[in-house]
Amino acid sequence: MPEGLPPASAEDGLTQRQRRLRPALIVNTGDGKGKTTAAMGLALRAWHQGWSTAVFQFIKSGKWTTGEHVALAALDAEHRRSGAGGPIEWHVTGSGRRWVRKSGEEPDQADAARDAWDEVKERLTAERHQLYVLDEFTYPLKWGWLDLADVVTTLRDRPGTQHVVVTGRGAPAELVEIATTVTSMTKVTHPFDTGQKGQAGIEW
Repeated sequence: MPEGLPPASAEDGLTQRQRRLRPALIVNTGDGKGKTTAAMGLALRAWHQGWSTAVFQFIKSGKWTTGEHVALAALDAEHRRSGAGGPIEWHVTGSGRRWVRKSGEEPDQADAARDAWDEVKERLTAERHQLYVLDEFTYPLKWGWLDLADVVTTLRDRPGTQHVVVTGRGAPAELVEIATTVTSMTKVTHPFDTGQKGQAGIEW
């Protein structure tokens, strides 16, 4: 696709400008590495465009400081200092993957996920941001914590030009069906398969 030119001609009656303003719903799914990494790269582009960005992490714990969080926080600070780029908000609602099947903890995490989704819905209605990163959002959907029909309707019918990127394994077919871009990361080889733990600068 040289110079960003699509291989097919659109027959939707829209101008190129109208197509550029269409809201994107991007789903990064699959068992391979790189789903969140790709979403954070998109957040960097959004900052450069001066967009307001909100990151909601539905599973990861706020106790684990990641490079992307620190980097995007620094860019937000630069925006507030100099006006460069756009504002970035970061919200963490999970407590890490280890709690997923621990008895007694799951209800609290399910409630936290529902509260976070309610906040996202309110912001979508208010057209508060140009980009929403819903990190590991597929898991609350898979586990039944959130109403899938409500999520699909909300994302499909969101007003204005609000872009949303969803990450996580096993994206539901209903979500995939309404997405404008779907990428399935395929794992070929991963150090975890041989018992190696995560590496600084690679996993966080």
